[in-house]
Amino acid sequence: MLNFASDYIAGAHPAILKKLEETNMELLPGYGTDHYTAQAKEKIKNACHCQDADVYFLVGGTQTNSTIIGAMLADYEGVVSADTGHINAHEAGAVEYTGHKVLTIPGHDGKIDAKELKDYIAGFYGDDNYTHMVFPGMVYISYPTEYGTIYSKDEMEQIHAICKQYDIPLFVDGARLGYGLASKESDLTLETLAANCDVFYIGGTKVGALFGEAVVFTHANAPKHFYTMTKQHGAMLAKGWLTGLQYDVLFTDDLYMQVSRHAIEMAEKLKEILKKHGMNFYLESPTNQQFVIIEDEKARQLEKHVVTSFWEKYDETHTVIRFATAWSTTEENLEALNQVLAQL
Repeated sequence: MLNFASDYIAGAHPAILKKLEETNMELLPGYGTDHYTAQAKEKIKNACHCQDADVYFLVGGTQTNSTIIGAMLADYEGVVSADTGHINAHEAGAVEYTGHKVLTIPGHDGKIDAKELKDYIAGFYGDDNYTHMVFPGMVYISYPTEYGTIYSKDEMEQIHAICKQYDIPLFVDGARLGYGLASKESDLTLETLAANCDVFYIGGTKVGALFGEAVVFTHANAPKHFYTMTKQHGAMLAKGWLTGLQYDVLFTDDLYMQVSRHAIEMAEKLKEILKKHGMNFYLESPTNQQFVIIEDEKARQLEKHVVTSFWEKYDETHTVIRFATAWSTTEENLEALNQVLAQL
């Protein structure tokens, strides 16, 4: 059975497994106090050209989102997100579970608009009753978005400028960050991203690691005792070296961006295959996630041979499904898909 359901369906990049096997019997201190974790932090700082960054390793994306948001917001504050944002749509209320409301504004192919963001915050403070309301205490965006779209450097700078104007942090969910940066349409780098937000994370779970996310507070601006709060939120591993070691490998010889570029190359080929077989695209995505509108009967035939992700109903007889490539996608996978689609 072919599987294009997501980008974390395979285990880990062989280089990571090799390093884990080589170091398996090393006796190392826990909770990220080992030398592999220290090396990984320095490599990430260098890659971001941000030597005063605070770097932490957490176990997964949902834990990372809820821990960062819970740690950075005051009790009376919420986080502004696109209505389609991951924290609003697909995290089972994890942010609300921390006691903070997700404050939604419209998403446009997954992205928030800078002018609409400014209007929302200005409208809040323009209400004489704002002290009785949930304060916008943070802005959340993801790169890429839930729909595989990306912000330009100019868009990021505009959103960041609004956040600075109102003295609230900008948080970038980077669960698929590598695939966004590797996109042929991206004009962002790790360096320019670090310069235009207050905190972001470099996704590992979906980009070649077994698990784990690397959180980067860009200018020594981590909340007080964030390490302790990470444990409080259940986002810390006792065997912390397992995460640090993986990032040490991913940030050696540019492996993180190599595997990300591979996924984008596979996505471009995937798009050509889907177009060749008459698939209608729901939107234009320059990253590893591709969304197509398919007749329900054709979808039932497809699912006998290929696993994809249900995204949303398009109308009574059509559904939007997602195909995702990853670091692990091969030319053989794509050719096999081509053969299946030819038979539908």
